[in-house]
Amino acid sequence: MRTGFTTGSCAAAAAKASAMMLLGDNRVCEVKIVTPSGAAFCPEIEDVQIENGRVSCAVRKDAGDDPDVTDGMLIFATAEITADGRGSTYIDGGRGIGRVTRPGLDQPVGNAAINSVPRSMIDAEVRSVMEAHDFHDSIRITIHAPEGEEVAQRTFNPRLGITGGISIIGTTGIVEPMSTKALVDTICVELKQQKEMGARIAVVSPGNYGLEFMKTQYGYDLDRAVKCANYIGDAIDLAAELGFERMLLTGHIGKLIKVSGGIMNTHSREADSRMELMAAAAIKAGAERETLLAILDAVSTEEAYAILVDAGIAKETMLRIMERIDFYLKKRAGRMEIRCMVYANRYGLLGQTKGAEDWIREVVQ
Repeated sequence: MRTGFTTGSCAAAAAKASAMMLLGDNRVCEVKIVTPSGAAFCPEIEDVQIENGRVSCAVRKDAGDDPDVTDGMLIFATAEITADGRGSTYIDGGRGIGRVTRPGLDQPVGNAAINSVPRSMIDAEVRSVMEAHDFHDSIRITIHAPEGEEVAQRTFNPRLGITGGISIIGTTGIVEPMSTKALVDTICVELKQQKEMGARIAVVSPGNYGLEFMKTQYGYDLDRAVKCANYIGDAIDLAAELGFERMLLTGHIGKLIKVSGGIMNTHSREADSRMELMAAAAIKAGAERETLLAILDAVSTEEAYAILVDAGIAKETMLRIMERIDFYLKKRAGRMEIRCMVYANRYGLLGQTKGAEDWIREVVQ
């Protein structure tokens, strides 16, 4: 699959081109930078605007085969001379670039959401132009993206406390198709934010299934939980690495039933043994053959649970399931304490490991 280039690479290339046109006499149609990965990036330069002491131009984001919402966007850089004799670069975000409003991110609160590696790339590329032209004053670079505010609504930025636009990100300068790393990095950022905001318990959930149940039953908004999607094992590892002493995993039976089989990536491409695991627990609860066959033929875990209810063995089956979930979570968590709550939209709380409700009430208080 074809790789692409990050918004950080686009911003750095646009910044270099705008600085070249600001200090030189020639219009630039293409520019070359070397990304932190070592790969060369040679994009076309678009939408050039040259004014007295100010140049703006853009690079179009190419995400390769990755379904990135920023693919095809124009990332602009405006370069202006600051006559202060310092030989510095000043980097900021303009229209469509988000602002950080919560701690725990790469940039401090108040800064434009232009991460450290892209900032270093922009600085290095612009300084190389300044040196080539023996320029001793400073250059101010403003990164902007006209579509950024709208596109950011389809990213994690609003949830992370980045308002007003997209982030300029990337550590290698390269976009890997369908990058798992990008999703795991987002989980890490959310956990880090929770830690820096004083959370003593990392509350993690695959998603917002059971949102109304959690609000009604415990007064807890699941949107406050760190969303781990299918990456339950990675979330546990990250919470432990960040120094959390306790983690509470809450989620729908459809996802967490897989954990009872030691499955820590719950995407259906990785594993889908939901009905088999429910049937195995039902066997230990004394299920009859007809009940087991019905569970194996069920199309959803809630349908399977309804079969357990009709058979009168739902409670005992869930006890077995929670025992196995507890076993595998503790095995993965190591020294970090971990508890779990499992629920369903129709039935509410189905099961919990010992003391899990106490933790959710502590979080709410």
